[in-house]
Amino acid sequence: MSSSFLSSEEYDERAHQLYNEGNYDGALATLREGLALYPNAVELHIGVGYARLARDEFAWARHSFEEALVLDPEHEDGLAGLGETLLRFGQVDAAKRMFALVRALGYDDDIELMHQIGRALFREDEFEDAIEFFEVAVRQAPDNAESLALVGYAQHRLGRDDEAVELLRRTLKIDTSFVEARIYLGNLLYDRGELEAAFYQLDQSKPEDHWDELGIWRLIELRKTHLRLADGDPSFEPWEARLAELAPAVDATEELLSELETRFNEQDAREARDQLELFGSLLEQLTGDPPAGASHRVEVSDGSGYDGTWDEIVQQMRDASANASGKSVPEFMRSEARRAFALTGVLIAADDAERFVRGCADAGLLRLVR
Repeated sequence: MSSSFLSSEEYDERAHQLYNEGNYDGALATLREGLALYPNAVELHIGVGYARLARDEFAWARHSFEEALVLDPEHEDGLAGLGETLLRFGQVDAAKRMFALVRALGYDDDIELMHQIGRALFREDEFEDAIEFFEVAVRQAPDNAESLALVGYAQHRLGRDDEAVELLRRTLKIDTSFVEARIYLGNLLYDRGELEAAFYQLDQSKPEDHWDELGIWRLIELRKTHLRLADGDPSFEPWEARLAELAPAVDATEELLSELETRFNEQDAREARDQLELFGSLLEQLTGDPPAGASHRVEVSDGSGYDGTWDEIVQQMRDASANASGKSVPEFMRSEARRAFALTGVLIAADDAERFVRGCADAGLLRLVR
């Protein structure tokens, strides 16, 4: 059925429904159709921004939010969306200015918006700032269980476990069915060694309430201890089934293909190294210089540089990065490749140190000296 006569608000509502269903492609297509008819519809531009953000298309998301704010510089959802996008680019101070402007414009009473901004800051480990927005929501509605729980989660991440436990217990007094907070509290009590209290909380959950394996394994262990149940007890079957859902077995065909791909990559890498070593030996014979590939140097925009093998350089880059805390070198390469693509549109290989460094150079993020 043709939708030519839909209003911009109806396009926005349809896209919003698709977005909530997780159909980001459908939401984006609907919004584009609406914008073809209503190019100055602020809400449609903002919708595109959030759909792009959900698809990790950060550069496009930023463009859409900025277009919306040209049309309406004080639109709260546009400011919040742009701030969230700027966080993904590592522009934390600029993002916080957007969020501060939302509050300055008088949107403290928009609890959902305060939660959204707080969660965006929480994801980037800006826990103190996240608490500020969560507590704004608590002041607006002191009995809002979700707001209290969010403050509790952030307090825990800051190492303030006493405050976190107290807040989560207050949360559950307000809403005894808030299972996410209950599982979080159970795990927190378990970490504190309060096993009986942890068992009380976790034992009130159902298998489908859990979205990671940790709480399930802990509950099984606690049931064995407190209820004196043995391995293989029939009551564990639903929990074991949920564990299987959360960590499904690798498909045999996919495992075989992955193994073959690894072998081919290793063979290609060996052949490339052999060729470099041969070339380096020839150069050494001709010039007396050390073999190519023995040591390299790269420089970044602030003038600092890294020396060593390709692997050593990537490790130094990881250690110097403010966004790489706790990440392995492969995780660092993957996250930086995604960030670089969002910034520059250049695809960077993340499966090999040399290819990663050369890709960063091609994207203009660093300079190869040797």
